[in-house]
Amino acid sequence: MFRAFIVICLVLISPLGIASQKASILIVGDSISAEYGIESQSGWASLLASKITQEKLPYQVINASISGDTTIGGLNRLKPLLEKYQPAIIILELGGNDGLRGLSVKVMKNNLHQMIEMSKSHQSKVLLAGMKIPPNYGKRYTEAFNKVYQDLSKTHKTKLIPFLLEGIGDKPELMQSDGIHPTQAAQPLIMNSVWKKLQSLL
Repeated sequence: MFRAFIVICLVLISPLGIASQKASILIVGDSISAEYGIESQSGWASLLASKITQEKLPYQVINASISGDTTIGGLNRLKPLLEKYQPAIIILELGGNDGLRGLSVKVMKNNLHQMIEMSKSHQSKVLLAGMKIPPNYGKRYTEAFNKVYQDLSKTHKTKLIPFLLEGIGDKPELMQSDGIHPTQAAQPLIMNSVWKKLQSLL
């Protein structure tokens, strides 16, 4: 019995046993990541999970995105998410709703700053997904909004996707009728943009 006990302990603490456990990639975003207006399991986050499985990488994707979420909403719910999943990597895709509602860019930037700091304190690598808003919000506001992601990436030395909908947002055939949300056909393009930046963090 003693001998069997030793064997069991060795299996539990062996490097092979540890390696078999999958690390988490946590996505905290809004409707762009929450499959708004498209079929379930067809969004870029689901496609990313399939890509990681295909590449046989030891990661699981957890999509904690909520349609309509803002940076303050993401900040308020981030701590329990980090504690629950202990993600190796976190993808932050927030800010679009702040911009569309004309909320303070300064507050938005501070919320994202706190989210990045909180993620790093949990030993999570951060990939920041930038957004842009239509020019009708005024040049000063749109420029300040767009600059937030660049500034945060430089300050925190995080990976950055400058604009998650690059090459998509200006093509009506890839956008839903509201002009805000990408279509199902656009999801593989979004996933590819994320994958290019994510690979170096895996």
